[in-house]
Amino acid sequence: MKVAIDMGATTGSAPATLDLEELLATRLLVQGNSGSGKSHLLRRLLEQSAPWVQQCIVDPEGDFVTLADKFGHVVVDATRTEAELTRIAGRIRQHRVSVVLNLEGLDVEQQMRAAAAFLGGMFDADRDFWYPVLVVVDEAQLFAPSVAGEVSDEARKLSLGAMTNLMCRGRKRGLAGVIATQRLAKLAKNVAAEASNFLMGRTFLDIDMARAADLLGMEKRQAEQFRDLARGHFVALGPAISRRPMPVTIGAVETSARSTSPKLTPFEAPVDAADLIFTASPEEIVRPVVRRPAPPPPPSTNELLAQVARARPEVEAAPQSLFPEIDEAERESQIDAIMVELLGDPDASFRTVAVLYQDFLVRCRIRRVPGEPPALPAFKRKLAVARVAPDTETAQSDGWQTALSLSETLSDDVQGVFLVLAQAALTNAPCPSDATLARLYGTHSASRARRLLTWFEERGLLVVRLDFRNNRVVAFPDLNAETAAGDPNGPDTMVDERGAAE
Repeated sequence: MKVAIDMGATTGSAPATLDLEELLATRLLVQGNSGSGKSHLLRRLLEQSAPWVQQCIVDPEGDFVTLADKFGHVVVDATRTEAELTRIAGRIRQHRVSVVLNLEGLDVEQQMRAAAAFLGGMFDADRDFWYPVLVVVDEAQLFAPSVAGEVSDEARKLSLGAMTNLMCRGRKRGLAGVIATQRLAKLAKNVAAEASNFLMGRTFLDIDMARAADLLGMEKRQAEQFRDLARGHFVALGPAISRRPMPVTIGAVETSARSTSPKLTPFEAPVDAADLIFTASPEEIVRPVVRRPAPPPPPSTNELLAQVARARPEVEAAPQSLFPEIDEAERESQIDAIMVELLGDPDASFRTVAVLYQDFLVRCRIRRVPGEPPALPAFKRKLAVARVAPDTETAQSDGWQTALSLSETLSDDVQGVFLVLAQAALTNAPCPSDATLARLYGTHSASRARRLLTWFEERGLLVVRLDFRNNRVVAFPDLNAETAAGDPNGPDTMVDERGAAE
């Protein structure tokens, strides 16, 4: 059955149609800089094909959720576990429901993991449910990057593998990939190369123009025309559209995105601008500046039943120690001394926890520390606290105990950074530099340290501000304390102080 989708008009106002059945077999790639009309094109395609084929939209910005009101798409909020998203994707294929996977509000790595789980669930559906599905992925360069970015390798591999399966192997499973990207140079070549239909919009960089011209079979001198394309104007090529490059103007749409391009309005600065900026209102003084994160989704019924049904193992009696019995306090002091010695190595911050744990176990055997050594989770906790090593007065304060309780809610790799910041706030010490925080985080990247501060702030644990000298101050609402101003671009002072002390 041939279904012609009206995408707009070509030169001379002739209708520009797209063969939907051919598109399902040959896939589509859309490229254009921000503001070129990519989202408008995708919305036109989705609206025109909604009555004919099941649709799934991977939406990183939440722009396509408005399709639900007009065409009955179900919005799937991605703030769920990866297992839940995989199971939902399987049921979507089973019941043939058009959906929008809303990734808005998640950071890039979380978006990649959620999209990978969702696409994987659709790809792994039972053979009986391999019905045709139009899978639209907006901002595809986020999910199939050409080079490794600042996200973890695991998240990148999961997302890239899911996108590769969609574009390379999805046709036999009824999955027709439609991917849109701002830059072809940022999109993995093995993903882009599987598309046989192209709609190329406005772009300015030479590398992107050259690659677009190459995909369309145009000469290099013709690539300059991509700079002159207006918003909503594209050059189309492919078996589902045209056998020769053809200019297309995308038609109007029935729904609109929640986010729109900014419009200029008359601007008139207030007369008392300085007072408005530098004078706090009574409401601001009373109200704390804390951004609380959204509450996590409640566990599903299946997860609760599994937790209740899980049998609790019987506690085995501790084996008798082969070493002479000593006081527990003395044993803890020996372990603390080993931790201090372990962290005395300047390279300890850049060694993995597994390597440090093995070194710790060897040192415990050498010094014949009695009893079972701490397990890996307990070691990680001791490692985080030992990296801070507060003085006796700070360690016994209520604020430090509160900081320890707050750190227990964090993952093991960031507890040490949080405790160092908390100690600086309780002692009114200068805020550690990016270099110091990066070393404590186990990296040489200052940008990762800054993102970690943003991550803490988004969870309402602390508030970061800059003074008039661009020095950083970190405040802890729960501790009622804040650090002194510190230069974020300064050296790693903790290493310098240790070296001076030695």
